[in-house]
Amino acid sequence: MRYFLIIFLLFFSLLSSAQGLKLKGNQGGLFSLGVRSSVSVFDHDKFGINGVGYGGQCRLQLANRLNTEWFADYMRGNISGLANRTDYHVGWSVMYYFTDKTAPVVKPYIVAGHCFDKTVLVDNSDRSNRITKNSSAIQAGAGIHFNLSERMDITFLAQYMFHLGQDVHAHIENDMVMLHKKKGTGIEGHLLLNIGINYKIADLWHNKKKK
Repeated sequence: MRYFLIIFLLFFSLLSSAQGLKLKGNQGGLFSLGVRSSVSVFDHDKFGINGVGYGGQCRLQLANRLNTEWFADYMRGNISGLANRTDYHVGWSVMYYFTDKTAPVVKPYIVAGHCFDKTVLVDNSDRSNRITKNSSAIQAGAGIHFNLSERMDITFLAQYMFHLGQDVHAHIENDMVMLHKKKGTGIEGHLLLNIGINYKIADLWHNKKKK
């Protein structure tokens, strides 16, 4: 993944230096693609890096201050040395910008959205001992674009993701690793930190500027 990010950055750096962004109207209709790396704190009551991963996203901007992001993430973590946890996220977010400028050097925003997720927990000592759960989540936070050009940005994003429904846990009982789903419906979450590279590839809407 590290080499993929380097290739992605070099390739689109060449493209962005070779051509500017020609808007056909306002910023509505700008479509971009990107990749990102993620760091996660899975346990809502214990702060620490318990998962890392990578993913990708595409964006479709609706207006000068309003953007949408559609993403997929793959993350791996370890629970107290007892079990490996794998999380898959597929979802969307709405981003609101504090400025309507196209590509200022710094462009902050707030974000909120929803995703579907799948979690697989596997016993480190016995891979046949595993459980899986499917649920959904809502997320909210804030981010900032650092625009390297009109077309390309590096984005830092911090958001808290609330998982709606049961969560999975691992503990020792009678010298055995026990995997279980927490009974009842609760709100479990984790802090999700992303750093990504994004490239605007097209202006999809053919709006004309009003005089």
